[in-house]
Amino acid sequence: MNSVNTTNETASASKAASSAKNNQSLTQEDFFSLLSAQLSMQDPSNPVDNDQMIAQMASFSTVDGIGKLNDQIVNLNTVMTSSQALQASGLVGQKVLVPAGAGYLSAEDNAIKGVISTPSPVPSIKVSVTDEAGQVVKTFTVDGSAGGNVDMSWDGTDNSGKPMASGIYNISANATIDGEAQDLAVSTYGHVSSVSLNSSSGAVLNVRGIGGVRLADVLAVTEA
Repeated sequence: MNSVNTTNETASASKAASSAKNNQSLTQEDFFSLLSAQLSMQDPSNPVDNDQMIAQMASFSTVDGIGKLNDQIVNLNTVMTSSQALQASGLVGQKVLVPAGAGYLSAEDNAIKGVISTPSPVPSIKVSVTDEAGQVVKTFTVDGSAGGNVDMSWDGTDNSGKPMASGIYNISANATIDGEAQDLAVSTYGHVSSVSLNSSSGAVLNVRGIGGVRLADVLAVTEA
């Protein structure tokens, strides 16, 4: 009778090991089958230590819990990505403010608007507009006495008042702060033409003339 039980338990353990090998994972059922086989075939004069058996069970429970937690995180990431995509899709056709020192001058707008960030109030901020060839086409000043985020708008003309062609233009700003000339951060508004989903960064807005911008990097949204 004992021989039959031992044979059955050995077969059960072998089946569990084979199943684990094929699936490359050990389920709770497989674990207890192996544990039962271990207990049935232990040396009566030297039985398995209780602490060792408890440690094995605790280790399996920990691994099993981590596996389930990983599955939940994957599901949560999927939900968050879908939520981001839905949120981002509502921005198509809108204008967003992004931390980029470049903007796209279109025939419809005939202007590039943005925000200049200054750490302290300054009498004036010098703004320079350059084309894609690096040529300065326009310089003008903006009142920076309010400090903080200062609105900026270029009307799309060069220094002689001639309208510039549609295209990408770089915007830079600098001011004298505490007696020293400093470059200031410039953010520009851009038209959202489409949305892409990236496996690593989630929803990405395709902004005309600027390229891909993460949804998290959007500073403000305005009407088109």
